[in-house]
Amino acid sequence: MEVASLYREPEAPVTIEWPALTFRDVFKLYREGPVETVALRGLDFEVARGEMVAVLGPSGSGKSTLLHLAAGMDVPSAGDVRAFGRSLARLDEPELAGYRAREIAVVFQSDNLWLSLTAEENVLVSLELAGVGGGRRAGAALAEFGLEGRRGHRPSQLSGGEQQRVALAAAAAREAPLVLADEPTGELDGKNERVVLDALRRLRDVHGATVVAVTHSARLAEAADRVIELLDGRVRAD
Repeated sequence: MEVASLYREPEAPVTIEWPALTFRDVFKLYREGPVETVALRGLDFEVARGEMVAVLGPSGSGKSTLLHLAAGMDVPSAGDVRAFGRSLARLDEPELAGYRAREIAVVFQSDNLWLSLTAEENVLVSLELAGVGGGRRAGAALAEFGLEGRRGHRPSQLSGGEQQRVALAAAAAREAPLVLADEPTGELDGKNERVVLDALRRLRDVHGATVVAVTHSARLAEAADRVIELLDGRVRAD
């Protein structure tokens, strides 16, 4: 059964008044035997639709935990995480699958693509999971992100910047309204970093996506509309 066919709309309709992402007094604790680690301590903020936000902070500050919660890959120990007005903790598994397939795109530092598939096939798989068909849409997205001549290339034949742009083109092709990026320029040289930053801005400016990027990049922070700094699981500055 296709992922999209499992998706059910929430009982309350989502309206444009809802922020793209809301964290309300969010705590996240991890326990391993007698050891307890507090990753997030009362995180509280909103991200408006169409906003590009850079999340900064040292290792262990809670940045990756924030993204995992926003993607519905984990649940808070206390507090509430909402995407487009819906509490992610209250969605059942089919609804979460639909949310991940249709409403968000997660772009990691690397390993975003199926290694055995071409760039175009990777975009087509993303469209199929979202219940959206169309080879034309895949080809148009790759061309839009400067990859028309790389459609038939597999990830091993693409540079790191090109691989990131394929992942971002897939987000554009299926019109994901929320893009979550984990160090999207972390392994890139200066030239490819600028190209990927342009691609992120294009998702915001042309496709209307909300972009939340965890990063150590000063350039990405400068390109963002807003910077949230984390320290020890708390918002240090916003």
